[in-house]
Amino acid sequence: MKLGAIEAGGTKFVVAIGDETGRIEKRESFPTTTPEETLAKVFAFFDQFDIEALGVGTFGPIDPDPNSSTYGYITTTPKPHWNQVDILGQLKQRYPIPMGFDTDVNGAALGEVSFGAAKGLDSCLYLTIGTGIGGGAVVEGKLVHGLLHPEMGHMRLVSHPDDEFRGICPYHPYCFEGLASGPAIEARCHQKAYELPKDHPVWEMEAYYIGQALATYILILSPKKIILGGGVMKQTQLFPRIHHYTQSFLNGYIQKPEISSGIKDYIVAPGLGDNAGICGALALAKQALEK
Repeated sequence: MKLGAIEAGGTKFVVAIGDETGRIEKRESFPTTTPEETLAKVFAFFDQFDIEALGVGTFGPIDPDPNSSTYGYITTTPKPHWNQVDILGQLKQRYPIPMGFDTDVNGAALGEVSFGAAKGLDSCLYLTIGTGIGGGAVVEGKLVHGLLHPEMGHMRLVSHPDDEFRGICPYHPYCFEGLASGPAIEARCHQKAYELPKDHPVWEMEAYYIGQALATYILILSPKKIILGGGVMKQTQLFPRIHHYTQSFLNGYIQKPEISSGIKDYIVAPGLGDNAGICGALALAKQALEK
């Protein structure tokens, strides 16, 4: 199969050609500007190839319901110029082929189940912690949508005892994204997250918030694997602390060896590395073609 993939991020678009095994043959990236400019670059890339299907994993919120009149739209995003953009409709008008459409994090979750750290499992949670915080989930082999799609970054958390910061989210004080995203760390510390030393006290708070959130996701979704991606998770010293706090918040309630003794293999970095999103879009294309 020759498949096309789009990882549509708020900062940059990644476009690629690959196959059903997740192998990427060619890729390009460019900044996300206006829809007109950005999609013109998308078209210029894919016009060079004869692809059988296309997968799109995009920033949101989106409308992933095929029965909705706004299916395929990026909807109420705060990203300038992208509110209520029919991205899938414009792609379908240009390329009348099967297309898969979902959030970027749902796509990454599907990519990790198909080709990465959760390969062989029918369940996983993928969380990106970076400019924002978002989560995608595969449960019993299916991506979770429901009323809209998961917005896992906006769950309210209990503040760390030493943290007086209320968060940066304009919608929800003390929510996960507002407290623990990259911009939240910068607002609290007045430095970019990647500039901070590995022993800075903020990393203990960061692990506390991530572990707290993961304990809740475990209780609700019961994933067989948790994968943590995004720029903040380049701070690999966080993983042992996250393992500790996840166990601490669960407090022995979940009696499974994955939690009690194997947590370092249960909460992991993406098996696909920085390609989780674009490989997820390939998996969406493959899924669309098979349907």
